[in-house]
Amino acid sequence: MTWTVPNILTLLRLLAAPGIAVMFLYFHRPYADWYALLLFVSAAITDWFDGYLARAWRQETRIGAMLDPIADKAMVVIALMVITGFSGMNPWFLLPATVIMFREVFVSGLREFLGDTAGLLKVTQLAKWKTTLQMIAIAVLFATGVFEHNILDRTRGMDTTMVDAIMAGREADHVGLVWNYYAAMITWWSGVVLLWLAAALTLVTGWDYLMKSLPYLKDGR
Repeated sequence: MTWTVPNILTLLRLLAAPGIAVMFLYFHRPYADWYALLLFVSAAITDWFDGYLARAWRQETRIGAMLDPIADKAMVVIALMVITGFSGMNPWFLLPATVIMFREVFVSGLREFLGDTAGLLKVTQLAKWKTTLQMIAIAVLFATGVFEHNILDRTRGMDTTMVDAIMAGREADHVGLVWNYYAAMITWWSGVVLLWLAAALTLVTGWDYLMKSLPYLKDGR
């Protein structure tokens, strides 16, 4: 492997992918949520920098071109698995997440089968926008975990009647709790909407790759 700065950034992003899940194994929430959010956002930023630097410094390499989409897919798939765990299998989240994970596995299978067929399944600009939208959606959803767990911390020891009264606005002494409640609602639904949009782009790009591959999947070629 050529140890250029872009390749090192790509490798760090690849290593950060399992680190997102590890945060929830070794830290209690909401610290795990914060650490996972910061790690994910930091790794996502490198996705822009490594490509930009590789082009600007003319350090584009075959290993970098191979690792870059793998790192992106690993980040997205592992993050979606983690969020599935603390979302309680919410169907509004689970359906687009399933579409995204299915497409990533399917396209990876196509690439493995076809190999380097004249750059047939080269990453398109639309696919890059798809990845960007996925990462933004996941970052917003990770923020939901932070706010939700703060609610649990603040309501520990309260009975359900008191919690309901606070949420209904009849208690003015718990502004932080009400703020966390609405912040969790806003980030959750914003993240879900963005994830549905990302899933739509995911299907479009997956269909595009499939159509390009069909002539090479026929027997006799």
